[in-house]
Amino acid sequence: MSQKGSLPEYTVAMSVYSGEKAHFLRQSLDSMLTQTHPCEELILVCDGRLGQALDEVIAEYERKYPSVFRVLRMEQGCGVGQCANAAIKAARTDYIVKMDSDDIALNNRCEVQLESFVKNPSLDMCGAYIEEFNSDTGEEIAIKRTPVTHEEILKFSRRRNPFNNQTLVYKKQAALKAGGYGSDKRCEDYDFVVRMLKSGAVGENIPQVLVKYRVTDDNLSRRRNAHNTRSFISVRWRIFRSGYSSFLDFLIPCAAQVALFILPKSLTGKLYKKFLRR
Repeated sequence: MSQKGSLPEYTVAMSVYSGEKAHFLRQSLDSMLTQTHPCEELILVCDGRLGQALDEVIAEYERKYPSVFRVLRMEQGCGVGQCANAAIKAARTDYIVKMDSDDIALNNRCEVQLESFVKNPSLDMCGAYIEEFNSDTGEEIAIKRTPVTHEEILKFSRRRNPFNNQTLVYKKQAALKAGGYGSDKRCEDYDFVVRMLKSGAVGENIPQVLVKYRVTDDNLSRRRNAHNTRSFISVRWRIFRSGYSSFLDFLIPCAAQVALFILPKSLTGKLYKKFLRR
C-alpha cells in the first residue's frame, strides 16, 4: 500500500433530494468525511428545496467542516445527472468519488480506490463490490459483484452497467471528455458509463466490498415503476442505435425489465434476487 501522502487529492460528489431521510444523509456524510485518506472537498448538490430536517443536517456539517464541506443548490427536480454535472464542473481536484446520500462507505474506500489509480496511471474510472443490507435490521442481504477487468467491463456494458454506481471513482477530465451525464433522470449512471467507455476511458472494478448499499421496502418498487421502465428502455435503445451494442443486447435486458414491471411484486422480488444482483 502506498503512503497516504502519495495518493491524489479527490472530491466527493453527492446529491440529495427532499425524499431522503436526515439520519441516512448523516450516516453517508460521516462515512465519507472520516476516510483513512481524507477528501479535499465534499460537494453536496441539493436537488431543490429539502425541508427542515435535511437543512439542519447540512447546516451542522457546514459548521463542522467549513473548509471541506461545500453545498450547491439546484432548481427543483433537475435530476441526479444534472446534479452530478454541477459537481463535476465545481470540483477543484482531478479525481471525483461518487457517493449516494443513503449508503455507507467503508472507511478505507477512497484509499483503496485511489491506490488503483496510482498503480495504473492509464485508469480513468474505478468501482468495487457492494454489500446490500437491510436498512431496518442492518443484516447483510447479498454481495453485488461486478466484472473486474477492462475487457470484462466492455463486454458486460453492452447490456448492463458494469459498475455499482455508488462506488464509482473517475477522473474529471475523462468525464468532461465524455460529455458528462446526459439529461435522463433515470438510468443516468449506465448512460454515463457507456459514454465514458465509448470515449476511450479505461475502467476496472476492485473485487472487494467498499460500500454498503441500503435496501428499503421501496427499492424494488422504484425499479419496477413505469417511469423507470421507460427510461431503462430509452437509454438502451439509444445505446443500441449508436452502434455500441447489438439488438440482442438491447432486447434481453429490456425484456427482463418489462417482466419486472408487469409481474406480481412477490415474484419479481425473487427474480431480482436470483438474476439482477449478479
